[in-house]
Amino acid sequence: MSLSLADDELIITRTFNARAATVFSLWSEPEHMKRWMGPKDFDCPQVEIDFRVGGGYRAMIRSKEHGESWCGGVYREIEPNRRLVFTFAWEDTGPSAGVETQVTITFAELDGKTVQTFHQTGFLNAERRDSHVGGWNGSFDKQQAYAEIVQKEQAP
Repeated sequence: MSLSLADDELIITRTFNARAATVFSLWSEPEHMKRWMGPKDFDCPQVEIDFRVGGGYRAMIRSKEHGESWCGGVYREIEPNRRLVFTFAWEDTGPSAGVETQVTITFAELDGKTVQTFHQTGFLNAERRDSHVGGWNGSFDKQQAYAEIVQKEQAP
């Protein structure tokens, strides 16, 4: 589900059949992120993460149709299993290249499930915001499926 608040904001909320620690780890560990980052028909073969406030990340997603696209940013806030804030910018030459946005993700656990609320702000306009809706939703579809696999592997 997605809901836009303003022309420069995007919110996407998803519920995972996994604990908050599991869902949070999908954002903080490169080997996990490689398994779900990128929309449908994209893979993510390269992820580098320096997971600390002030540390950075960089990832490459690719598809046969669109080729390679690199993104990266800097971590601003880290509250394990509860909240993550970081910058996000595309490095390619497209219309959003070099535009730094801010992403805030909250993780709320209830009865073994986690609600992940993704909030991205700082888009240049509604068109640029809307161009990210499909990509993030496609990524989160893969993230939901992968979170369930990881949760099952971690179960006692």
